[in-house]
Amino acid sequence: MFKPSLNGGDTACEIGGDDPAPPSATAPLGAVTEAFLGVVRGKRTLMLVLLGLTAFLAVVAVTQGAYDITLGHLLRVLTGSAAGPADIVIWKIRLPRIISAIVVGWGLSLSGLSIQSLLKNPLGSPATLGISQGAAFGAAASIVCFGQQIFSVTAFAFAGAMGATAVIMVLASLRRLSPEAIILSGVALSSLFASATVLLQYLASETQLAVVVFWTFGDVARAGWSEIGLLSGAVTVASLFLISRRWDLNAMASGEETARGLGVNVGRVRLSGMLAAALVAALATAFHGVIAFVGLIAPHIARRLVGADHGLLIPFSAIIGALLLLTADTLGRALIGSGALPVGIVTSFLGAPMFFYLLIRGYR
Repeated sequence: MFKPSLNGGDTACEIGGDDPAPPSATAPLGAVTEAFLGVVRGKRTLMLVLLGLTAFLAVVAVTQGAYDITLGHLLRVLTGSAAGPADIVIWKIRLPRIISAIVVGWGLSLSGLSIQSLLKNPLGSPATLGISQGAAFGAAASIVCFGQQIFSVTAFAFAGAMGATAVIMVLASLRRLSPEAIILSGVALSSLFASATVLLQYLASETQLAVVVFWTFGDVARAGWSEIGLLSGAVTVASLFLISRRWDLNAMASGEETARGLGVNVGRVRLSGMLAAALVAALATAFHGVIAFVGLIAPHIARRLVGADHGLLIPFSAIIGALLLLTADTLGRALIGSGALPVGIVTSFLGAPMFFYLLIRGYR
C-alpha cells in the first residue's frame, strides 16, 4: 500500500507495508444479525413448545375415554409392570389411535403443503385435487360390488386415490396445464368422483349404504400397527424428500422463471413432489377415510407462525397437522365418551371457522 515517508519531512510515497488487520472474530455482531438470531431462537423455542404440547396432549388422550386410566396406571402399563384390561385398552385401542392421529395429521399437512407450494395455490390440498374423492369412490365401489372386507376396501380406496392423481398428472403433462388449470381439473375430477359415489349409494342396499357413509366420515381408529407402520414409512420418506428440496421450493415460490434461472428443474421437482404428496394422501385416506381441512389449514397456520421459508415451514406444518388432528380426535372422544364421533366430523367443524379466520386476517 502507499504510505507517506517521514524522512527529512518529505511527503514522498513508497510502496510497501502491511495490509490492514482483518476484523476481530470477537467483534460484536451487527444489529440486523442479532435480530435474525433472535428470531431463529424464538422459532426453535416455539417448535419445542409445540412438540411438548403434542406430547402432553397424547398423554391426556391415553387417559380419556369410557375406561378411566390414571397416569400412574399408564406408567406401570408402559413399563410392563401391570397387566389386565388397562393393558389391552392402552396397547390395542388407544395408543394405535393416538399414533394414527399424529401420523395422519403429519402426512396430510405435508401433502397439502407440497401441493400448495408446487402449484402456488393457497387452496391446494388432497381434497381440491380429487385425491380424497377418488379414494371415497374406490371404497364405495368395493363395498357395493365386492363386499366389506377390510383389505379390498383399503386396496380399492388406494387405487381410486392414485387413479385420480394419475389423471391429473397426465392432463398436466399432455396439455401443459398451468398450476391454476391443474387445480380446476382437480375440482372437476372431485365433482365427477362425488357424483359416481352418490350413484353407488343409490344402488346400494341399506347395510351397504350405512357402511359407505360411515367410511366417508374419517376415523383414526381403523388402522392397526401394520397399517400405522406402512403409513409412517411413507410419511417419513416424503418428509425427507421435501426437506431435501426445500431450497428448490423456496426458489419456485419466487416464480418459475426465477427458479429455472437458479438451476431448478421445475418440471421434475413438481412431478416428484406431487407424486409424493399423492402417495401419502392416498395411504392416509385409504386407511382412515376422508379427513377434511387438515391438509388445507395446517400449512396456512405454519406460514403465519414462521413465514415462507420451507426449511422451517415443513417441520412446523407437520407438527401443527399432528397437533390439530390429535386435538380433534381427543375432543371427539371427550364429547362422546365411547369414541363414536368420527374425527372427520370434528375437523370439518373446527377447520371451516379457522380457515375463515385466517382469510379475514389475511385480507386485513
